[in-house]
Amino acid sequence: MGRAFEFRKERKMKRWGNMSRVFTRLGKEITMAVKGSGPDPDNNPRLRALISTARSENMPKDNIERAIKRAVEKDHSEFKEVVYEGYGPHGIAFLIETATDNTTRTVANIRSYFNKFSGSLGTSGSVEFMFEHKSVFKVKSTQQLDLEELELEMIDFGAEELFMEDEELVIYGSFESYGAIQKFIEEKGFELVTGGFERIPNTELKKLDGDAKVEIEKLIDRFENDDDVQNVYHTMEH
Repeated sequence: MGRAFEFRKERKMKRWGNMSRVFTRLGKEITMAVKGSGPDPDNNPRLRALISTARSENMPKDNIERAIKRAVEKDHSEFKEVVYEGYGPHGIAFLIETATDNTTRTVANIRSYFNKFSGSLGTSGSVEFMFEHKSVFKVKSTQQLDLEELELEMIDFGAEELFMEDEELVIYGSFESYGAIQKFIEEKGFELVTGGFERIPNTELKKLDGDAKVEIEKLIDRFENDDDVQNVYHTMEH
């Protein structure tokens, strides 16, 4: 198996915390997708994929509709996607994706979390090179799949790694190939379960034990419990 498979196993599928936070963060993504390409899922592939993801997370239909409505109303809050980079203690690199309507608040909070754990907020590009930005999909098929044959077919669309996970097919590809892969999935008649993006470390993960590992886990929790934070990536081995 490749790097994407190992990364996914490493994270043990932990993406966000409790259900209410999942809904809040998906809601922000839906709002930004609508703001970018309109409220009609038929003409907005990213929105279409996010709605599938929301349904897979059992997000209520009302929540999805509110997130779409928020984007088309003139008085809505303007969310911006901002990525922060830095180092925690013990040389662990962090990349934090946020969606915020107040960057002053967000950067102050992110900096304070780093400082509390003797880390430091870095400049743009200081650790981003340690992570590969990938598109990732989970799909279901009613037919038996030949993964080798399918992988060969999907290479032309930017897919890089395919594997089965809990009876669902996981597809990783380049960040730029998101639209092409999603179009292939839909034209093949696969059921799109989730579609999104992940950052996969391309450097060797650092193994920590005891108090050092606990310290990093506390810092991760601090980031993940911030309402502005969407995803947290780091270079510690679990």
